[in-house]
Amino acid sequence: MLTINGITVRLGGRAILDGASASLPPGSRVGLIGRNGAGKSTMVKVIAGQIEPDGGSIDMPRGARIGYIAQEAPAGDATPFDTVLAADTERARLMEQSETEADPEKLGDIYERLIAIDAYTAPARASQILLGLGFDEDAQNRPLDSFSGGWKMRVALAALLFSQPDLLLLDEPSNHLDLEAVMWLEDFLRAYRATIVVVSHERDFLNNVVDHILHLQGGKTTLYAGGYDSFERQRAERMAQLAAAKANQDAQRAKLQDYVARNSARASTAKQAQSRAKMLAKMQPIAELANDPTLSFGFPDPEPLRPPLVTLDHASVGYGDTPILRKLNLRMDPDDRIALLGRNGNGKTTFARLIAAQLAPMEGGMAATGRMRVGYFTQYQVEELEADDTPLAHMTRVMKGATPAAVRAQLGRFGFSGDRATAKVGKMSGGEKARLALALITREAPHLLILDEPTNHLDVDAREALVQALNDYKGAVLIVSHDRHMVELTADRLVLVDDGTAREFDGSLDDYVALVLAKEPKGEGKAARKEAAKDRKAAAEKRESEKAWRKVAKEMEGEIASLNADRSAIERAMFDPASASGALAKLAMSDLMKRRSALTERIEAAEARWLEATAALEEA
Repeated sequence: MLTINGITVRLGGRAILDGASASLPPGSRVGLIGRNGAGKSTMVKVIAGQIEPDGGSIDMPRGARIGYIAQEAPAGDATPFDTVLAADTERARLMEQSETEADPEKLGDIYERLIAIDAYTAPARASQILLGLGFDEDAQNRPLDSFSGGWKMRVALAALLFSQPDLLLLDEPSNHLDLEAVMWLEDFLRAYRATIVVVSHERDFLNNVVDHILHLQGGKTTLYAGGYDSFERQRAERMAQLAAAKANQDAQRAKLQDYVARNSARASTAKQAQSRAKMLAKMQPIAELANDPTLSFGFPDPEPLRPPLVTLDHASVGYGDTPILRKLNLRMDPDDRIALLGRNGNGKTTFARLIAAQLAPMEGGMAATGRMRVGYFTQYQVEELEADDTPLAHMTRVMKGATPAAVRAQLGRFGFSGDRATAKVGKMSGGEKARLALALITREAPHLLILDEPTNHLDVDAREALVQALNDYKGAVLIVSHDRHMVELTADRLVLVDDGTAREFDGSLDDYVALVLAKEPKGEGKAARKEAAKDRKAAAEKRESEKAWRKVAKEMEGEIASLNADRSAIERAMFDPASASGALAKLAMSDLMKRRSALTERIEAAEARWLEATAALEEA
């Protein structure tokens, strides 16, 4: 059993956790939930031993192994397969000892322990976990440094799952996963035999995985039995009881105050009035359910346009000379709500960028209404917000010529009113930054909203508010999300991006889930493990011939990042000359535009070279 005893943690003079307590049953799967900033990650770090609490303690069985993902993703020349296999440190140590130990008795003990921990099936288990998280046989044997940060975090998750700790701590494990990988993870966690504490804001994930909800609010914790839907029913009942109790208390308070006011001055009733005054002073106020501005989403409605908004006719799109998607046929009307399905890496973002006119079709045709305005949300926009600026400064900069009242009104739609409009972005939570990014992209009342994983930083209640706002919005929506609850409630058309194209999926989201689960690998027998070993050997033999192309790809990635940084500096100088420094501050607007154009050409050339290298690696 894991017992949380009165944990208190203060940060910057404020109590993040304030005497939080709970007893988690052995082998339970617990969803730790709460609003953004409530202290969920702090609680996980306290349990993991990474934060020393100011008060209280964590009790668990002696010798229990705790598994928690580090903040930094793994890197280097090691492969995902080797990284995951090395996560079982006892196995790695025993395997090394078995090759050097000369004492027969000690060697026998080593082999006995290796058998006990199922060490010889470890390669197959490691490969299966990586496969479930989206790494095919080839990807399992590529260097870690050839992957993006999101894929590296998948490797970290795979290593943690493989290590099989007695207490598994997961903080937003689905943020870097696509829908297919999320469903695999749900199956894995349902079968996990030890205790799990998982921080998640995904309703379906919590319903499918956990058997208890630990709700963190106001620094305190309350444990509920059941999944998220069960918790929400119980919470609704408590909120109704709270509202009724507060109304009753307010009526009683008003009655006492009236009695004291009328009877304090009269000698015959002064004592009774004093007694009631004492009752008033001792009456503990019942907290009122406040209107939370973090749940505020209000998309401005655009003026009507005639359909269709966008038409694709046998279009192809990609980067450089390499098409990623071909034979695209699609029509979007002003009232369409489309969700893109498919694994990460299949081209969903490429498709979205085509619809947003950030990429031009390489072949075929694309027609879009000339007056159509597009609002395009990505995680990059959240990351690129200026930490030292305020929401008001950001919005004023992009709404040039707008009145201060109009700027404030747009911020107010998304909960940034009053002092919140002038708070520093660097001190905001991820959810607040996401709301600000949404406020910025919708300032011109777009006819089409393109949302690429908009919920990653939003808690459950904020996600519900976003769903409601999207359903009230009068424009078209194209959404990429692994949050099934959001997709199910907002999308009326599903488009599957797979096999180098995108096509309408004829069925519901439940049909798609059933299709994915039908394709899931079922485990490997002896023959399959031998075949996997042969494949790994062949992959190892190919790695040598791929080194040169890998070097080119890595060099181009560095060059692209450097050139993009230079172009961003120029763009900031163009849009906000007062922020320019050094040589850029001395250049005229025409010179800045020329430099930006030259950098864009160099970026496109570097991207083409990078695509050439990655294509060669894929062919190899």
